[in-house]
Amino acid sequence: MTSPIRLLIVDDHPVVRDGLRGMFTGDPGFEVVGEAGDGAEALAVAANTGPDVVLMDLRMPGMDGVTAIGRLVASGSPVKVLVLTTYDTDADVLPAIEAGATGYLLKDTPRDELVRAVRAAARGESVLAPSVAGLLMGRLRSPGPAEEPLSQRELEVLTLVAKGASNREAAARLFISEATVKTHLLHVYAKLGVNDRAAAVATAYDRGLLTPGGK
Repeated sequence: MTSPIRLLIVDDHPVVRDGLRGMFTGDPGFEVVGEAGDGAEALAVAANTGPDVVLMDLRMPGMDGVTAIGRLVASGSPVKVLVLTTYDTDADVLPAIEAGATGYLLKDTPRDELVRAVRAAARGESVLAPSVAGLLMGRLRSPGPAEEPLSQRELEVLTLVAKGASNREAAARLFISEATVKTHLLHVYAKLGVNDRAAAVATAYDRGLLTPGGK
């Protein structure tokens, strides 16, 4: 008899975890070996339980899902990560796939499709929601023009961030409000396809938007 697929459920909403646990606990083909409410907890639980598949939300307080995926992959763990989230934008999908996610589904996926997707992920097969597959295909067909340039103000904010300035310090230097700095940074993250300051700076250097020692 085939061993059940060992499953770790990661989501910051307890009601979502309860629903998923109930769905998979009733199927003898699965064993829910743990739950976690954020990325850091997911890493700890995964290390202790050795799941085959992690159902991973992306936007969580503390360590987000993309960071957790990257660390799981970097650790050499054979676990497969299937993203299960509400979001299917460039800024969410691309970093998750690049970090090493095996698949990417949305939370409105029907139960039977989700079960099949987890089985496929356990076999190492990629599973993508139709909207996500369409987005990735669009990127492959036209990778260059899809990149939206940063505005002059966004570049000024990112340059200060690269030099270690806090949001408050950047606001003072540019004579704008701290809230405006935060808004500019969110636009930068979306345009560069990243989720945090460090990744934004690294990507900007990679693309030549920032230069070492530049102003």
